[in-house]
Amino acid sequence: MKAKALFLLLAVFFSAAFCQAPPEIPIALKHDKTLITLSVDGIVIPDIILDTGFSYDGILVYNPEIREKLNLEGAASARIGGAGSGKDSDALVIRSSNVTAGSVKLPEQMVIVLRGDGFKGFPSNGAIGYSLFGHFVTEFDYDRGVMLLHGQGFKPDKSWTELPLYFKENMTPWIDASVSVAGEKPVKLSVYIDFADSTPIVLIEKKGMKFKTPEKTVETVLGRGLSGDVKGKSCHIKKLIIGPYELNDVDAAVASQSRSKQKEADAILGCGALMHFNFILDYANKKIYLKPSKKL
Repeated sequence: MKAKALFLLLAVFFSAAFCQAPPEIPIALKHDKTLITLSVDGIVIPDIILDTGFSYDGILVYNPEIREKLNLEGAASARIGGAGSGKDSDALVIRSSNVTAGSVKLPEQMVIVLRGDGFKGFPSNGAIGYSLFGHFVTEFDYDRGVMLLHGQGFKPDKSWTELPLYFKENMTPWIDASVSVAGEKPVKLSVYIDFADSTPIVLIEKKGMKFKTPEKTVETVLGRGLSGDVKGKSCHIKKLIIGPYELNDVDAAVASQSRSKQKEADAILGCGALMHFNFILDYANKKIYLKPSKKL
């Protein structure tokens, strides 16, 4: 009887654990980028970009107004590189800070704070990536405006479209997608997801590229990275295909390889495309799950 009672107790315990609702963190779309609010050692920092290109634990703060609020005593000097054709950025690094996202505590996080004022006036204050994507199965519900943080064993139901996810040099996620630039037969590309990029897709010009550059392009500054401005050309393409889903008449960009530190990339898939879906990223099982949102 004791064994039976213990079995029933454990069954109830595990049932309750699996039925517990995952934490929900409010998200906001601004300029086609997905933002959340974080707390760093008790300092509330709004408008933090979710960035899959941030492939290690930690948080980046680049707004100088936020920098003045943080306790940087004992911080170490560093140089941080990223997209752009200029020099790396000077930064201060705090090795162990307590970061909170909603009700979720992320202890002993590295906090990187840029020293310069190059991002002054930006509509966002910083970025976070692997600290969330690498430790949770992250679900984005744009219809409700929340991100859900599931445990690593979570699997969605059959209503989601499952696609393979893969990794190359680091913990930046890649998928296969197809494009038709001008109405020709779609060509499959190896693309990585840069969730901090608002452009739906950035085509990388390089030797042996698989697509033809669009005929009509406009020279522009695509954005600013940690290594300076990212220059390129804005354009449109006829079709972007992700799994069974097609996006038509898509805003796009063309950039040189200075835009990307991923040498094998054919293109970069941004938030401007993914925000048309509710989707789930599962790094551990190398899966992405899609479901059309109201936007699509």
